[in-house]
Amino acid sequence: MGGPRHDAQRHDAQRHDVPEADAFTRPYWAAAAEGRLLIRRCAACGRAHHYPREFCPHCWSEEVTWEEASGRATLYTWSAVHRNDLPPFRARVPYLAAVVDLAEGPRMMTELVDCPERAVRAGMPLRVAFRDGIPVFTPTGR
Repeated sequence: MGGPRHDAQRHDAQRHDVPEADAFTRPYWAAAAEGRLLIRRCAACGRAHHYPREFCPHCWSEEVTWEEASGRATLYTWSAVHRNDLPPFRARVPYLAAVVDLAEGPRMMTELVDCPERAVRAGMPLRVAFRDGIPVFTPTGR
């Protein structure tokens, strides 16, 4: 009980790709389940940010509200992941971990899907897609 085998079984049962929603982030995850990407915008300085925070990371104002993002983005950088032992990632390797610049300004960590690694280029236009209520990005086809 509590030995290495027991800990390994408990480890495999955990999901490592979805954070636990709390009262603050619940609107974000509910929108994602509906296929909508939310960001936060500051009423004081006008800048948008992502990941969701209760204050503006630019001016520290607490006058921030939810806003639906357009879903358009540009690929900033990426990395092909060929090994990841955490569930559910081990079943997805290889996959493309990515950082995208949302059209609204914020930079977001995500996954690039439906794109072979050889076709990936910095600056390529992307659009949001959703896999099991999680925002991922795919090329726009332009």
